[in-house]
Amino acid sequence: MSETSATVDFGAPDRFGAHQFCVEIPASRNEPVLIVEDYGYRGQEGGVPREEQRALLQRPVWSGIADSARREFNARLKAAKIPTSRWHTGINRVDRLLGKELCVLAWAAETASVELIPVICNKWAALRPEERWWLFTMTVAEAGLSEDTQRGWRRALFHALSDGDKPSLRRAMSGLQGVCASPGAPAGSGAVAVNACFPAARPCCEWLSKTAYNGGIHEKRSV
Repeated sequence: MSETSATVDFGAPDRFGAHQFCVEIPASRNEPVLIVEDYGYRGQEGGVPREEQRALLQRPVWSGIADSARREFNARLKAAKIPTSRWHTGINRVDRLLGKELCVLAWAAETASVELIPVICNKWAALRPEERWWLFTMTVAEAGLSEDTQRGWRRALFHALSDGDKPSLRRAMSGLQGVCASPGAPAGSGAVAVNACFPAARPCCEWLSKTAYNGGIHEKRSV
């Protein structure tokens, strides 16, 4: 996001054709909340659809995660000197990177019980932004639509973030950082911890060593 560009809602560029996410909150408290990825000008070119529905959340689930997402996003927006926001009835526009992070939280919580949602929110909040982006990329490749609730990485997100007895992923990733920072270092406790929390995430070690902790994140933005 450009620091000088005008934004609306949660950091979304206030211009036509911008790639962003939209959170549609109905006025009726009995209707579900829909999260949509809007590709903007990229849509309908080269096989890219105009938009894709990423998650459809029952209202109790949305109510359970909304405040955690709002607090996290507003803290990041404030640090970047971008106006903060709040969720409102209707269409809420969200910066494309924050939207990816919201999807990770929504996917982990969509089938969870009310008792597990606070655990999921806490574990999601403990992740770094680039860790959430990576989890989005891995999940969306095979299970990124609203109807894909029981598939692959979508289920892995639920199991990894809902288990309150596991070490936090931030601590796991912190251990992994030390492993990845030293070229040729043997696999150690960091990699073991990541695999314990996320059995399907073994490729994470190689990816992080090449990108996140060597300044190679492909989407560097203010938030």
